[in-house]
Amino acid sequence: MITGTTPSELLRSTLERDGARPFLTYYDDATGERIELSVTTFDNWVAKTAGLLRDGLQVEPGDRVVLMIPAHWQALVLAGACWAAGAFAVLDDAGDSPLVVVGPATLEPAPGSSETLALSLRPMGGRFTEPLPAGMLDYAAEVPSYPDRFVAYGPVDPAEPALEAHGVVTTYSGLVGQARERAAQLDAGPGARLLVATDDLRTALLDALLVPLVVSGSAVLVRNEIRDRREARLASERAQAAEP
Repeated sequence: MITGTTPSELLRSTLERDGARPFLTYYDDATGERIELSVTTFDNWVAKTAGLLRDGLQVEPGDRVVLMIPAHWQALVLAGACWAAGAFAVLDDAGDSPLVVVGPATLEPAPGSSETLALSLRPMGGRFTEPLPAGMLDYAAEVPSYPDRFVAYGPVDPAEPALEAHGVVTTYSGLVGQARERAAQLDAGPGARLLVATDDLRTALLDALLVPLVVSGSAVLVRNEIRDRREARLASERAQAAEP
């Protein structure tokens, strides 16, 4: 298995081992979208987004970043960017947070002094086609100008909170431990390719991002799955199903 005590360390090790191989394939059966990202491409998106969070939106280590977005490939990128920057990804309510990330279904400015970053979730990471409400930033318009490499100012403490979901807080090292346990539960060996059909972001982060990282594998993330397509997709993608 890939070594590391934080998600960012796992991604870096995976990149150094084989950056060109497929890492994340995303389907949305409601729109017909399919996109495939290599390890290098995924890492580039994470780096650019981490740069946007830290240098563009002044997110600091330990800050809460609320992700009000569904299980989408860009949601996995946003979580990875939070962890690269040492931030605390929160999947519950906004609370006291300097940044709230929203999608087209939750397109409202964050309360108080929080910044709001909006994702269109359009194919190929496209921009919004209509003007956003005042005070909201279009992720697709902001992120391209940031570098493809991100260097944190200091190491992330594995004991710090990394994720809050459904009222449960997990540390950076705790996420890695959960991923290793989940890989064993799924019998996902080295190089495993998992088909993860879910609209729940917490599930997607574990099964489609963290488990593939610890086993040097890959994932097929399916949103709005049409169940009748499952067997054909498993065969064409040469994947095994990740079940609850």
